[in-house]
Amino acid sequence: MRDDKFHDFLRPEELRLSRRRFLRAVGAGAAGVLAASGGPAGLRSAYAREDEVLPGHFTRMFRLPPFAEPSPRLTAALLEIGKPGGILDAKDDLGKGPIKLITDPELSVNNPDNPTHTAGTTFMGQFMDHDMTFDLDSRLGQATSPRRATNARVPAFDLDSVYGLGPIGDPQFYDPQDRIKLKVESGGLFEDLPRGYDNTAIIADPRNDQNLIIGGLHAAFLLFHNRAVDWVRARDPSATPEEAFEDARRLTTWHYQWMIVHEFLPLFVGKEMVTDVLRRGRRFYRPEEGEALIPVEFQGAAYRFGHSMVRPSYRANLAGDVGKPFFGFIFDPTQAGQPDPGDLIGGARAPRRFIGWQTFFDFDDKIGAKEVKRNKRIDATISTPLFNLPRGAIPGLGGPTALVQRSLLRHLTWQLPSGQDIARHIGAPRLSSADLHELRAFGLHLESSTPLLYYVLKEAEVMTGGLHLGPVGGRIVAEVIIGLLQTDRSSFVRAERHWTPTLPTATGSGQDFRMTDFLTFAEVDPGHRGQ
Repeated sequence: MRDDKFHDFLRPEELRLSRRRFLRAVGAGAAGVLAASGGPAGLRSAYAREDEVLPGHFTRMFRLPPFAEPSPRLTAALLEIGKPGGILDAKDDLGKGPIKLITDPELSVNNPDNPTHTAGTTFMGQFMDHDMTFDLDSRLGQATSPRRATNARVPAFDLDSVYGLGPIGDPQFYDPQDRIKLKVESGGLFEDLPRGYDNTAIIADPRNDQNLIIGGLHAAFLLFHNRAVDWVRARDPSATPEEAFEDARRLTTWHYQWMIVHEFLPLFVGKEMVTDVLRRGRRFYRPEEGEALIPVEFQGAAYRFGHSMVRPSYRANLAGDVGKPFFGFIFDPTQAGQPDPGDLIGGARAPRRFIGWQTFFDFDDKIGAKEVKRNKRIDATISTPLFNLPRGAIPGLGGPTALVQRSLLRHLTWQLPSGQDIARHIGAPRLSSADLHELRAFGLHLESSTPLLYYVLKEAEVMTGGLHLGPVGGRIVAEVIIGLLQTDRSSFVRAERHWTPTLPTATGSGQDFRMTDFLTFAEVDPGHRGQ
């Protein structure tokens, strides 16, 4: 039987609106323009009220002074720190090729693996980011008030990045043969995102086609929802299409939120930090009711820790390349414009361009259990391909192609405080100037007043061995993620605190629902594929 409590909770007049209405109906052609510009393609719930508009900007978590006074010398120093070949570059030997960088441990001495993370953790973090934040207005390196910058995503883990405006507002994302199911196409051997004539992905957030892995993850969410629709219909054949859609979306969203709390957030910040925030409450991220805005300390610095986890190369699948594994660099600008590029950039379709998830998540005793690969540690070394991004992978049109330079310039945009000031404010142990001695060469006292992202990465390296974030980075990330769930009326954390997953798990217990169970339910796991 259907759970009428959940149905009543999700009635149309209580569903959330997104932050802006500037994209009411986006077709395939408009989606292509948005993919180039970096804008999202649909941002409202399926049956949102037209008269409810929530704030669409950013906020601050701490009222602290900027880490340094802006100056041309400071800008030059940040660009120097984040440049290709600079102190943050892992200096991976790309000439050895993508396979060697995975299989030869001697090539990872300066960019070590994280034994506690599988390679998919990075991309789930990226997917979460695209679900809660999209800065449309601020300019790199130019001071901007957080309240004057638009966040085009709903700051909640509500999967508006997948559902867009719903089947009524964004019909182009939905199956014309079954309007409450999301459209999925085939790229050859297995599933692919729906695409236009130029291979532009027709999805609610074009950023989810930036690379092959996040594109595969988005496709898995599409398939999971469609399976959830079948699940709901099988249990309540009398459900109307609207009821079946709402219940399937709730199932998909709540299982996703469960994984965030019980699987991924502990990997990001450590189990102790998660337990502390859940049991003792949030101390610094205290949004007012209905105004859960994204702090710039999170958006512009702390949550960018994921850049340090990216590998230079990945094995996308085990047998997609004419029966052999498909290896590729995460990005390789020399492959730009190729119909089937040799790197893992998105925006292309070919038989080998799909994800074999046994490389990215540990399926235990299932097929491919020994094939899982690892993330890189969270530390002050970042994989070399991220210092030369293809233009197609960069939101907007201008600025450096080195991802780290772009992130460091964000500290000037938001006038972010130093890591040391935040540590002092929250009562956390601080890194010493000796821990940051490499910054002395810039002559700006950055070793004692450090850009927040740099501090967060170095803190993780020094205090946790790079296994997860330290006390400053972990506190910011844990409080914001948990806070977004706690202030969202539609999340399981807020609506049904004692809820546990109801879909199948490998162990038979809903408490154990993990990403491998999600992928299995979506039928993209090794067992369903037979490889």
